[in-house]
Amino acid sequence: MSSTTATILVIMLHGVGSNGDDLAPLGNAWKTVLPDAVFVSPNAPSPSSFGSGYQWFSVAGVTEENRSGRIKDARAGFDKTVSDIIEKHGFADKLDRVAFVGFSQGTIMSLDAVASGRWPVGAVVGFSGRLASPLPLEPATATPILLIHGSADPVIPASETTKAAATLEALGMKVETVIQPGLPHTISGEGAAKGGSFLAEILK
Repeated sequence: MSSTTATILVIMLHGVGSNGDDLAPLGNAWKTVLPDAVFVSPNAPSPSSFGSGYQWFSVAGVTEENRSGRIKDARAGFDKTVSDIIEKHGFADKLDRVAFVGFSQGTIMSLDAVASGRWPVGAVVGFSGRLASPLPLEPATATPILLIHGSADPVIPASETTKAAATLEALGMKVETVIQPGLPHTISGEGAAKGGSFLAEILK
């Protein structure tokens, strides 16, 4: 699907220490349910602090207290990455046809983009993440969100997804959550299928 014929833009945002290629298979899996979409999976702007891959922000020495500050500092790099993709594919005036799909740190940044009100996109799918944005939150409330998390995630507890959903719903957002029993810090085939059908329903 070329950007000239696409009516949906899906931007996939990887986790820390990974790269854009890691989430690219999702786009291949979703081509049947989103035939009019173009899928873009960029690298995060900074090399990972741990020697391989890329990061939206460093998690070296990260704490509950300093995480939101790191997210705030990462916004400029995130916004430039996303803005360049949206401009390139001709969706600058069609944000309601853009979806963010994140995994782990990519979910953190996707939720921040919407919760801060900076990016009122058409949909967000977040796998294995958390909401850790600096306050106050001023969300784009029209953006529907699907959060998927494994109950056995040793990296980011599934309770973070439950907490994020409660916070965002209290601010007037529509959030659907799926907690997958026994799943660790990964995207399952079932979760991927659920994410694709959610986007197809919202962006049809």
